[in-house]
Amino acid sequence: MTDPEPRLAAPAPEPAPEPTRQRRGHRARWAALSVGLIVVGLVIVLAVQPSAANRQVQSPLVGNPAPPVAGPSVTPYPFTSLGALGGRWVLVNFFATWCVPCQVEQPELARFAAEHRASGDVQLVMVVYSDSTPNVRGFLAARGGDWPAVQDPGGQIALSYGVSGIPETYLVDPHGIIVAKIVGGSTTAGLDRLLAAAQARGL
Repeated sequence: MTDPEPRLAAPAPEPAPEPTRQRRGHRARWAALSVGLIVVGLVIVLAVQPSAANRQVQSPLVGNPAPPVAGPSVTPYPFTSLGALGGRWVLVNFFATWCVPCQVEQPELARFAAEHRASGDVQLVMVVYSDSTPNVRGFLAARGGDWPAVQDPGGQIALSYGVSGIPETYLVDPHGIIVAKIVGGSTTAGLDRLLAAAQARGL
């Protein structure tokens, strides 16, 4: 009996060829291009997002009579009610001295009020939101604010306007109708545009 012929082992598979430098270079360029497109896309998205300032929002109050704002002013500038300001545009601004966005907004409001002081076409009225009269007086004296500021005991005025956070600002037309609601801070330029647009519509 003869010994069987020895079996030959199957040849080991050859390793796959490594990518050439040229292929690696192409892949690196495609990866860089993809990342670049993503970054450009994010920039475009952020550019078309509305600014945090002057952000108008929907409200059931828009198009309806403004809820009453009444009470004595805690500043030297007298105030009785919105009705007593008939024939003028009014900005009703809810604020507090402890509110950081309100602190940022304050010089913008002061510039807006100064711009319109001579024409007298718009009156700014602040409603104090959970703050003390001494704090408000000191805040406005230091940062500028020659307009009425009304205390809101129990938060009834804020409740009637549906205030959920401050600052919030409402533009009221000369007939007492709310035409816009702004949440977050406002800027002088933004308020000027808002007022001019509302006046141009003949409101």
